[in-house]
Amino acid sequence: MNQKIIVTKVTKQPDLDQVFAIRHKVFVEEQNCPVDLEIEYNNEATHFLAKVEGIPAGASRWRKTDKGYKLERFAVLNSFRGMGVGQAMVEAVLTNLPTDATYVYLHAQIHAVSLYEKCNFEKSGPMFEEAGIQHYKMVLKRG
Repeated sequence: MNQKIIVTKVTKQPDLDQVFAIRHKVFVEEQNCPVDLEIEYNNEATHFLAKVEGIPAGASRWRKTDKGYKLERFAVLNSFRGMGVGQAMVEAVLTNLPTDATYVYLHAQIHAVSLYEKCNFEKSGPMFEEAGIQHYKMVLKRG
């Protein structure tokens, strides 16, 4: 696919509204995630919007936790899946992390593990359930 994918950090409300709408569609409507869980920590996270040819296609975020820096809420609208939007978002989020981000991790849904492995993450620990969906904790390999 030669579609132009642009991922940007967003702070203005109209952009954030698009981020939250994409996440709502993917997590709440498609995956039946509870709304209160989906919007948790929105105010303390750094948000990203992915566009394909200028059309909103994906959303993601990172936030600092007591363990390190956690990548979260990677969502790609159904019509844009398989185009590289997820990988573009992971790369953009990793590039945006502060220089002191020595421990970077995420909770990957089972179907997304291979995407994160391509981006230098490795599984850490047993499979677990979060919001009724099977996940693996994955940690960014350094070096």
